[in-house]
Amino acid sequence: MGYVSAASVPQPRSERTDAAAAAARSRRSLAAALLLGAVGAAVVLLASGQIWAEGTADALGGRVPLEADGRDVTGAPAALAVVGLAALVAVFAVRRAGRLLVSVLLALSGAGAAVAAFLGASGGSALTEQARRTTGDAAATVGGLTHTAWPYVTAAAGLLILLAGLLALRYGASWPAMSGRYEREAGQGGGARRAAPAADPDRPEDLWKALDRGEDPTRDQ
Repeated sequence: MGYVSAASVPQPRSERTDAAAAAARSRRSLAAALLLGAVGAAVVLLASGQIWAEGTADALGGRVPLEADGRDVTGAPAALAVVGLAALVAVFAVRRAGRLLVSVLLALSGAGAAVAAFLGASGGSALTEQARRTTGDAAATVGGLTHTAWPYVTAAAGLLILLAGLLALRYGASWPAMSGRYEREAGQGGGARRAAPAADPDRPEDLWKALDRGEDPTRDQ
């Protein structure tokens, strides 16, 4: 009486369907996290260099125009965007607990960038400091203060980084790791070297191949 191995038994259709659905979710979440994280970081860096607030200061009987870009107001969003971008890359270089920690860092960097941009939306303190430097008057104030939409664009982009981190926390365990490919290739390469046949001294081409592999073709002679 023959025996049928478990490996030869086809999987039920429902199990194959569930596995395919899980693989599809993993691919979609991976693509979404990469897109959200990269776009979010790029927009934060771009928007941080734009004008966030404008105003004027009285100097020598006239009014001096003042401008403050995002980095004048707060350097936190741009710095956290760089951290988030590095964490996004690191997610694919680590596994298990390391991936969890990096995913948390990615989410926190996005949340921090969004909060810092929102809190710095007024830009008043940066313009006041510019007014004091420009006029030389420690009591100088800013008039006609206006704000742009760029700090809110920065905050929204920070939320994109946060979403990328949340996706990494939820689905990151099923994502591939860059190191796995190189480990497999190294293992395959090592096995190929161990399985290499011994050089035949009567075949010159075998001797040359052995030398190319760094072997001594005369060691067994």
